[in-house]
Amino acid sequence: MQNKVNIQNKKARFLYEILDKYTAGIVLTGTEIKSIRSSRASIAESFCEFNEAGELFVINMTVEEYIYGNYYNHRPKAERKLLLNRKELKKLYKEVQNTGLTIIPLRLFINDNGYAKLVIALAKGKKLYDKRETIKDRDNKRNLDRIKKIYK
Repeated sequence: MQNKVNIQNKKARFLYEILDKYTAGIVLTGTEIKSIRSSRASIAESFCEFNEAGELFVINMTVEEYIYGNYYNHRPKAERKLLLNRKELKKLYKEVQNTGLTIIPLRLFINDNGYAKLVIALAKGKKLYDKRETIKDRDNKRNLDRIKKIYK
């Protein structure tokens, strides 16, 4: 019945070291959820930030305008509020303030009840040498798989 939406941030695992994951709800308007259900959204360059009131917002997430929307259409790059438990918000806020970690979205999906959810991660930026190490490991694994395939 429902279209499975699974929008991922593919660069996130390369650029950041993932420490902890959370699943958060998103406050959306009618045209925004319709665009997301038709997979017309991107979280590639987005990040999360706290405002003065301690609420968590996703910044720079692109949800394209709804095709059939008219005057009531939404702005594509608006800030969208994330919904988490108060305990989780306090923990994330403390980690971001004290240790200088960042919060990045990893995946946007629609759950079984039809609500849009965002998997966010507490992450630490990788250094250049860590990125090189990741590329080297990926190439070695690819070559090893090729050799295994030949000798099977």
